[in-house]
Amino acid sequence: MRFELTEALIDDILFSMEDQGEDFLVDTREGIIVGGIDSDFDESFENDEGRFIALPEWDSSDGYRLMEHFTAGLRNPLLREELTVALNRGKGVFRAFKDTLSHHAEAEKRWFSFKEREMKRNIVLWYNSLRDSWGLEHIGTEPEETEDLVLEDFIFREPTQQDVAAAAELHRFCREEYRIADDEQTRSFEPERFLQETYPFPGDLTLMAETGGGDFAAYIATVQHGKTLSITALEVKAEYRGLGIGEALCTRLLDKLDPHTISTILMDMPVEAEKFAPVLLRKSFKPYATRYCLNLRDLRS
Repeated sequence: MRFELTEALIDDILFSMEDQGEDFLVDTREGIIVGGIDSDFDESFENDEGRFIALPEWDSSDGYRLMEHFTAGLRNPLLREELTVALNRGKGVFRAFKDTLSHHAEAEKRWFSFKEREMKRNIVLWYNSLRDSWGLEHIGTEPEETEDLVLEDFIFREPTQQDVAAAAELHRFCREEYRIADDEQTRSFEPERFLQETYPFPGDLTLMAETGGGDFAAYIATVQHGKTLSITALEVKAEYRGLGIGEALCTRLLDKLDPHTISTILMDMPVEAEKFAPVLLRKSFKPYATRYCLNLRDLRS
């Protein structure tokens, strides 16, 4: 028996799929979910067997694979490592995964959106298989952009004096982060960084990002020389990386520029930050120069 897959029914199916303690069916006549064993249900099933259809298959192994898929797609290495540890602990893995995410509000929201989107896709595939049997065309679905949903929780604005201390702390952290990577890999120079330590907002145009709760998350700073604008800093706190904040700051910066007063935009990028290069290429940046450095102390040691 045919039935319409409404948004309300999708929500009910989602809820029922995650309830592993009971079996549920779609009552195609009423367009609702039914579950449990009672005499009325049994009688209806016997009298009209085609009226009830089993929900899409979903068990704990499907949930685990979904968590693995989400974790593998994270671009934040710190959070990815934490969740990988949680997934490999064996007993209590679902609780461990949930507890780990509870300490990362933005990533937690991203997980819920990702999970809902993937499960809805599973439901639509199941429904389309039914439509095949009915001789009907498939329905489509437009998945929500998870990162856009997450970015809605961030505020992008010009900085104030109160942001200086947080930006300076972030800058010092990034300096240490790059220094450690460089020492471990090449024992050469400390990569040139973008800002003066004394005041982290030297540019003619600077933007910062904060969470909905008011926590400092990231900033981008520039310096203008004639018609050339140099992006001197684009730094994101470790716990907020991989959410598209750096790209969002870059986009908002470009939107504010007047092509009559700015003709060229430059940005030096440390080797360790090359993962951001695809973002710049999407914004129509092109490679301009390659800088090499030789540390004589290493050469003569």
